[in-house]
This record gives sequence, structure tokens and C-alpha cells, in this order.
Amino acid sequence: MRVIAGRARGRRLLPVPGEGTRPITDRAKEALFSILGSRIVRARVLDLFAGTGGVGIEALSRGAAGVVFVERAGKAVETLRQNLETTGLTAGAEVVRGDVFRFLETPPRQSFDVVFIAPPQYQGLWLKTLEAVDAQPVLLAEGGEAIVQIFPKEYTEPTLTNLALTDERRYGSVLLLFYSRVEDVEEEEEGEEGEEGEGSEEGAE
Repeated sequence: MRVIAGRARGRRLLPVPGEGTRPITDRAKEALFSILGSRIVRARVLDLFAGTGGVGIEALSRGAAGVVFVERAGKAVETLRQNLETTGLTAGAEVVRGDVFRFLETPPRQSFDVVFIAPPQYQGLWLKTLEAVDAQPVLLAEGGEAIVQIFPKEYTEPTLTNLALTDERRYGSVLLLFYSRVEDVEEEEEGEEGEEGEGSEEGAE
């Protein structure tokens, strides 16, 4: 694992000992940040089940304003802190050692532009986490996205009120699901309808 681009480009990241984490592949990570593009610059990022910190560290390297890493496992937290030191990206990082669901139950101190969810496989945790994020609508900033990383066979339709699926991409054994706030999706659709209407009026003239 390595940092792909930005200030810490090429720096290698230590893996967490054991099999309790789900590190993202370089291919999927590169694709993810290609999709996010310049939106990651000055973004506020929440990295849940952070593990090695690969996604949050990549965000910091590419210019994110700050990243909150939430991870419960002691070995993972230790590895994450080492990776932040190695990459020289400690200044914009806040490491929270604790349970993700307890963290999400607490009223958020800030909203985030990107919420990344990548829990251990086959435990149903991704769905529970996404629904917990959905229950805290102020957690996601206007125009923000909640992004889930799962193994494709794990997918099942979530029951959501405030979030809507807007995109999905598969890279080998990695499936990325992109969720936006319902009001953002509705505003975008209304804007597109307005543009189409203006175009048809011009054509009528």
C-alpha cells in the first residue's frame, strides 16, 4: 500500500497485523480519488473503520482540510498513527480510538464533505453504519457524499430516508457505492430540468 498522489506521493503505508481490517486496493483508491477530483481539496473527511488510514491519508496528501479517523482496534490505531508520522500528515489528522456506532450516536461537532465507510467484511456492519449516517442528516455537508467500500456479494438494499444512491463502481473485488443527500439530488434534478426547458424554449423561437 502506498500514497498515490499529492504531498506524500510514493510513501509506503504499514499494514495492520492480522486480518481484521479491509484495506482498499491501490486500483480502487486511485479510481475513487479520480472520481472525487478537485472536490477533495479543502474537504472535511470522516474515515470510519479507518484501519491503516489509507483513504484518509490519501485525502490529506491531496489537500483535504482535515480528516477524522475513527478506529477501535488498538493495533490498527497504532499502525495508523505510524502511517501519519511516516507521511508527515499529522497536522490535519484527528485520530479517535473508539466504536464507530458510539461516535455516530453523538451529535456531530461538524459536518463532512466525504464520509468513507469500509468495515470488516460479511458482518453487516456497512449497512448498519450507512443507516446510522442516514439518521444523522447534519453529518453530511451540502453537496457531500457518503462512500461505502464492500465486497460485491455483501450488497443488500438499504432502507434510507435522507440519503440516495447516486453511483456505483466495481473494481475487481471492490464495490464502491456513492450516496448523496436527497435534497442535493432533488436540486440537481430540478436544475437539469430547468436547463432542458430553457433549451426547448430557445428551439421553439
